Amino acid sequence: MSASPPALTGATASGADDRARSLRQWLPLAPLMAGTFLGTLNNNIVNVPLKQVLSYFRVPLSHGAFVVIAFNLTFAVLMPLTGWLGDRAGRRRLFCWAVGTVALGGAGAMSAPTLPALIAFRVLQGVGTAAILPTVMAIITDVYTDQRRGRALGVWAAANGLGQAVGPPLGGLIASAWSWRLVFAPTVPLAVLAALGALVLLPRGTTRHQPMDLRGALSLTCGAALLIGAVSTVPVRGLTSPVVLGPGAAGAGLLAAFLLGIRQRARPFIPPQLLLEPSYLRSSLAVFAQMFCLGAMLLGVPLYLTRQLGMDTGHAGVLVFALPAAMMVLAPVAGRCAERWGPGRALRAGLVTLAGAQAFALLEFGTGVHDWWLEPVLVLAGIGVAFVQTPAATGATRSPAGRVGTGLGLFNLVRFAGSAIGAAWVSITLSGAQRYGLLFLGCLVMAALGLAGTYAGRNPAPAPAS
Repeated sequence: MSASPPALTGATASGADDRARSLRQWLPLAPLMAGTFLGTLNNNIVNVPLKQVLSYFRVPLSHGAFVVIAFNLTFAVLMPLTGWLGDRAGRRRLFCWAVGTVALGGAGAMSAPTLPALIAFRVLQGVGTAAILPTVMAIITDVYTDQRRGRALGVWAAANGLGQAVGPPLGGLIASAWSWRLVFAPTVPLAVLAALGALVLLPRGTTRHQPMDLRGALSLTCGAALLIGAVSTVPVRGLTSPVVLGPGAAGAGLLAAFLLGIRQRARPFIPPQLLLEPSYLRSSLAVFAQMFCLGAMLLGVPLYLTRQLGMDTGHAGVLVFALPAAMMVLAPVAGRCAERWGPGRALRAGLVTLAGAQAFALLEFGTGVHDWWLEPVLVLAGIGVAFVQTPAATGATRSPAGRVGTGLGLFNLVRFAGSAIGAAWVSITLSGAQRYGLLFLGCLVMAALGLAGTYAGRNPAPAPAS
C-alpha cells in the first residue's frame, strides 16, 4: 500500500516533465508567429481606410492607391535578397532588425505630413516585411525537424490567416472610431514583443559566407519589381496602357535573363538545380495557384456583394470573413495531415478542394448567388487554401532550395506574385461588363494548372539495394 503513492507521484512528475519539455520545444514559435501576424496585418490593414486617406490628402485613387501598391511591391520583390541576407548576417539578428524596421515605418506613417511621405514609410514597412517572411520559414526549418515541421508550419499558416482575417475589419474599426493614422499604431507594440521574444527564445544561429551574385540578384529583383508593378497598375491604368505594357515587357525580359544567367555562372544567386528539384518546384507552382485564387476571391466576392447585390460593406465583410476564418482554423490540421500523408498528397487534396470551390462559385455566381449559398463556397475555398498553403510550405522547406535563404525568399515571392496577378485578373474581368463567370472560370483553370503542377519534375530514383 505504501508503495503506490511514490509510483503515482513519479508518474505525475514524469508527465509534468514531458509537458514542460514540450512547452519549451514550441515556445520559439511565439515570436515567429507574432512577426508573421505583424507582416500579414500590415499587408491589408490600410485597405479599408484608404478612402479616408484619399480624402485627407485630397488626391485621386490613381495616386492614393500607391499607399497599398508601394508596400506590396517592396516586400514581394525583396524577399529573395533578404533571404540571402539572413544566411549572411544571421537569421535571428535579421528577424529583430526586420520587425524594428516595420515598427519604425509604422510610427512614421502615423505622423506622415504628405502623401509621398506616407508612401515612403509604407516602403520602409515593406522592406522590413520582406525580411520577416522568409526568415521565419528559415528559422522554423532550423529549429524543427521534419517530424515536427509540418505542425510548426501549420501554426505559421494559421498566423497568416489570422492576419488576413483581422486586418481589414480592424483597420476599418480603428479608422471609424478614431483616425486612419492610428491603423498603424498596433505595429509598434507587436514589433517590440516579437523582437524581445526572439532575443529570449530563439537560438542565436550561425552565419554563412554566401557570395553575392550581383547580376543575378539585380535581374531577379528588378525584373520581379517591374513585372509585379505592371500587374499592380492594371486596376489604375488599364491593361493596354504603355505604363503597364512597357514595364511588364522589361520585367519579363529581366527574369528571362536571370534564368539564363544562373545556368552559366559558377556561383549563381540561386543554383538552377535547386529550383528544379521536384518538391520545391511542385510546392511553388501549387502555392502560386492557391494565392491567385485567394487574391481573386477576397477582391471579387466583396465586389459582387456590394455592386451586384447592393449589400453594405459591413455585411459583405462579415460574409467574406468565412474564407480566412476557415483557412486559419484548419491550417494546423493541414500541418498534421502533411506529416501523416506526406506534403504531396495533402497538397493535391487541397487543390482538388480549391478547384471544387471555384467550380461551385462559377455555377452560383453565374446564375445569381444568394447570401446563404455564399458561405459554403467561401468555407470550401478556405479549406482548400489551408490544405495547399501548409503542405506547400512544408514541401519547400524540406527541399534543398528550402535550406538556403534565397530559395525560401523566391518561394515567398512566387506566393505573393500569385496574389497580385489574381487581383489583376479581377480588374480585367470586371472592367466594363461584370463577367463574374469568366472571373471564376479563370480561378478554376488556375487551380487545375496548380494540380497538374504537383506532378512536375522527376521523382528521385530509389537508391539501389546494397
